[in-house]
Amino acid sequence: MGKMLIIAEKPSVARDIAEALGGFKKTEDWLESSSAIISSGIGHLARLVAPDAATSGKDLATLPVIPREFAIEPIPKTQGQLRLLGRLMKRPDVDQVVNACDAGREGELIFRLIYEYAGCKKLMKRMWLQSMTAEAIREAYRTMQPGSKFDALGDAAKCRSEADFLVGINGSRGITYLHAAQTQHYEGMAVGRVQTPTLAMITEREDAIRNFVPQDYWEVHATFGAAAGTY
Repeated sequence: MGKMLIIAEKPSVARDIAEALGGFKKTEDWLESSSAIISSGIGHLARLVAPDAATSGKDLATLPVIPREFAIEPIPKTQGQLRLLGRLMKRPDVDQVVNACDAGREGELIFRLIYEYAGCKKLMKRMWLQSMTAEAIREAYRTMQPGSKFDALGDAAKCRSEADFLVGINGSRGITYLHAAQTQHYEGMAVGRVQTPTLAMITEREDAIRNFVPQDYWEVHATFGAAAGTY
C-alpha cells in the first residue's frame, strides 16, 4: 500500500496535523511518516491566467474578454512551493492525495487549483477540518471522505473565481477605456464583482446624507387606561 499526501492550506496547519497524528519527521521541505507525507500551500499557489494587457488593445473593441478555457498559472512569489507539491504528487509511492485545506469554498479552491495544475489523477480524499484541536484533527483523519463528495463545492468555488475574473477583467478595462476617451488620460481603474456594488452602496448612503433636508415631524403623547393600570 502506498502513502497518502496530505496538503494543508498553510505551513502552520501542516505542522499541527503532523503533531496530532504523530510519527512524522521533517524531511527537506515536508513532513513524512511511514504511511503519509504532509505539506501545504501558502494560501493560494495558483490563479487564473489573465490576458496580456500589452497585446489586448486599449479600446472597447477588444471587449469582452471571455476565455474559451480558463488556464491556470503559478503565483510567482510561491511557485517554488507549487513545484514541490507537484513533485510530491508524482512520487511513485504516493497513491492518494488528501485535501486538508480549510473547511469551506475557498479552501476547496486552493487545493483543486494545485491538484489541477499538477495534472494529478490520483485518488482524492478530503479531511474536513473545522477545528484545530488535536482530537478534531484525528477525528477528521479517521473520517476522511472521497473528494468527489465535495465536487459541487469545488464547482461553486471555481464559478466564484471565474465570475470575479470576468467581471474584473472586462469591467476594469471597460471603465478605464471610457474614462480615457472622455479625459484623454489613460489611468487604470478597478471594477470588481463585490467591491463595485459595495462602493455603490457607500456612495448612495453618502449622497443621502449630503442631500438630507430636515423636516418637521410630530410625536403623539397619550395616556391609556387598562385593567392592569394606566400607561
